Amino acid sequence: MGEAGNGADSDVLVFVYGSLKRGMAHHNQLQGARWQGDAELAGLALHDLGPFPMAVDDAGADQPLRGELYSVSAALLEQLDRFEGAPRLYERQWRTLSDGRGVWVYVGRARQVRHAPLIVSGCWQGPQPRLKRAQQPPASAPPPPTAQPAPKH
Repeated sequence: MGEAGNGADSDVLVFVYGSLKRGMAHHNQLQGARWQGDAELAGLALHDLGPFPMAVDDAGADQPLRGELYSVSAALLEQLDRFEGAPRLYERQWRTLSDGRGVWVYVGRARQVRHAPLIVSGCWQGPQPRLKRAQQPPASAPPPPTAQPAPKH
C-alpha cells in the first residue's frame, strides 16, 4: 500500500489540505492518526468550493499546496476513502513530497472546479462567510405605505 509512515509497518502518510486539518470541521475523522507536521506538495492547484476545497492536477501551479501530514493505519485510510467519496468525488493518489517521502492525497478533477475560485496561496483557511445581498423590492413593486395620522373622532 505504499511506503510506511512513522509507526506500524502498515501505516502510511496522508496529506490533508482542507476540512480534515487541525481546527477544521472534520478533523475528528483523523482520530487515531498521528500528526507528522506541516508539508507542501507541488503540482496541484487549490480551489474553493465553499464548505471545502479541492485540489486538482496543475503542473504549472505557482504555489505549492500547503497542508498537514498524518500517519494513518490501513483501516483509517479506508474510512477516509469513504468520507472523501473516493473514487467518485475525489481520487486518492500517491504523490512524492519534495523531501522524497511518499504520501496519499485526495485529488479532484478539473471539470469539478471549473467555476470555483482559485486559492492562489495554496492554503485553505476554512469556509469563508458569504455576504448576503440586502433584499431589494422588485422595481415594479409599489412603495411601502407611509404612516398616516390616526383619525380624530
